[in-house]
Amino acid sequence: MNRARCGGGPCHTPGVPPFVTVAAYAPPGVGMLGAGIVSEVFDFRGQGLPRFDFALCTDRPGRVRTDVGLPLVVEHGLDRLASADLVIALPWSDFRTPPAPAVLDALTAAHGRGALVAAHCVGAFALAAAGLLDGRRATTHWRFAGLLAERHPDVTVDPDALYVDEGSVATGAGAAAGFDLCLHLLRREYGATTANAIARDLVLPSHRDGGQAQYLATPVPEDSQDEKLAEVLAWAREHLHEPLPVAELARRALMSRRSFARRFAASTGTTPHAWLLGLRLSRAEELLETTDLPVEEIAHAVGFGSAAVLRAQFVRRRGVPPRSYRRSFTRTPTV
Repeated sequence: MNRARCGGGPCHTPGVPPFVTVAAYAPPGVGMLGAGIVSEVFDFRGQGLPRFDFALCTDRPGRVRTDVGLPLVVEHGLDRLASADLVIALPWSDFRTPPAPAVLDALTAAHGRGALVAAHCVGAFALAAAGLLDGRRATTHWRFAGLLAERHPDVTVDPDALYVDEGSVATGAGAAAGFDLCLHLLRREYGATTANAIARDLVLPSHRDGGQAQYLATPVPEDSQDEKLAEVLAWAREHLHEPLPVAELARRALMSRRSFARRFAASTGTTPHAWLLGLRLSRAEELLETTDLPVEEIAHAVGFGSAAVLRAQFVRRRGVPPRSYRRSFTRTPTV
């Protein structure tokens, strides 16, 4: 499958199935959390959801040590990378030493034949060593972003992004941000409805934008103001059809506009405007996929005011107009 850059919109070619076969490369010292994340996301989850042919693979099949000392039994070798639609390089403890040439060749060959290649956390160092990030934007765990940029000057490293999608290559930030990357790829290829259903099954937020900050100063509520902010955000989700100016949100949170913006950024890593825009686009995606509502009605339902505004935001943020998105992911007759 040929995967060009898609700007965040659906990347699969019409008539060609999205990725089905998924292979995650688990080197010696593989991160236990990273292996668990991809195994959970691409496990079979029942009727109505895609069934993935998922496997871990490594240099030599057998027992593979992990970063926490517990061994993993990995049944597949590098040949598994040769047939996968999606290849994921998992983070590993010895990432400062490049993978063996055979691994780099396998990653390069997978990308060359059209597979989608991804990595999160320090797994990005494997893609960089293979030359797959040259001339592209990429991210990794914020702690090691400087090292990645120093070792690979042809890579434009974004130390703040949760994930970076370059079409045929995607990278994600550290630790649990691997979930964000995987859910983004599912949303990109299978649509918002499927990604949200899998997120619900995993009890995860359905969507965090890739530009959201990796590190939050207050990741959990610390006082009554944060609790009030959470209540306001929940209220906003139920009132997307309304204008929702920041001044109104601040009033409901019993804060000044300046205090609200500061508290919002500290708690979410983004601005109120960007958060609302992402939420509206996500809801629009679901309505395009699961209903036959005209685009004009969807625009009003999610607070964009007109089909023209929705279309402009969709093209800018997703890379395709709403009707093209609907044709890619629709589950009902289009209008």
